[in-house]
Amino acid sequence: MYQHNRAEVARNDGNQSGGRQRARDFTQRLEKYPGRAMAAGVGVAAAAYVACAGVAYYRYGRHPHETRSGDEVLDRFMPLYDVVERHHIRVRAPAAVTLAAACEQEIMAVPLIRLIFGMRAKVLGASPDDPSRPRGLLAGMRSLGWGVLADVPGREIVLGAVTKPWEPNVTFRALAPDEFDAFSEPGFVKIAWTLRVDPAGESCCFRTETRAMATDPTARVRFRRYWAFAWPGITAIRWLLLRPLRRDAERRARMARRGSPATG
Repeated sequence: MYQHNRAEVARNDGNQSGGRQRARDFTQRLEKYPGRAMAAGVGVAAAAYVACAGVAYYRYGRHPHETRSGDEVLDRFMPLYDVVERHHIRVRAPAAVTLAAACEQEIMAVPLIRLIFGMRAKVLGASPDDPSRPRGLLAGMRSLGWGVLADVPGREIVLGAVTKPWEPNVTFRALAPDEFDAFSEPGFVKIAWTLRVDPAGESCCFRTETRAMATDPTARVRFRRYWAFAWPGITAIRWLLLRPLRRDAERRARMARRGSPATG
């Protein structure tokens, strides 16, 4: 038994030593050939992007009824859609505080989001955005042309517009709430998105949902190609905003409990 244990320990030590040696060899190869390592990383990222784009192209228009989020406010303006993006996160802050923080988010403060927008502009040849645009998510989007379709104080806000998202410099056109669902002018895509909070005591669940639908077959073909190209970045932006929002909302809630100003 003793000899067996000694042999087992020796094998484990040998395996660990061999593993450490392989790790050192791999690190030395990376240091010796940094260009190859960078090329390998770019290759992996490109392959992942192509895979995501393929999934987005395949899933376009495949949204059965049972996948709806139960958002009756958003359903009034777009009950049917070609594509949908849904994200949520639990926040230890009151619903109204969280919604205010969401409306005031500085999305361009996140470096990766700036990179994603910059890459889109470079690929499509877009002009630089107006640097004097108002700060904050809601104010900034309204300055781009988005309109408010519904506003449930402290709970939910729905924005919508019609656009041609495949154009390099996208323009957004707001519609009156009672005109949005029926809009069918050919060549456009209708987009509606929501910022929503579901209260749970002193906490809440923050949700964001984006729905889009092309108005005719030609626009649908163009939008499907664009969606496949842009969906990885769109999803990344939504995901990248969730944790900063939670931190800001929880910070505001803590400051409010202490009696300090919670804005900014």
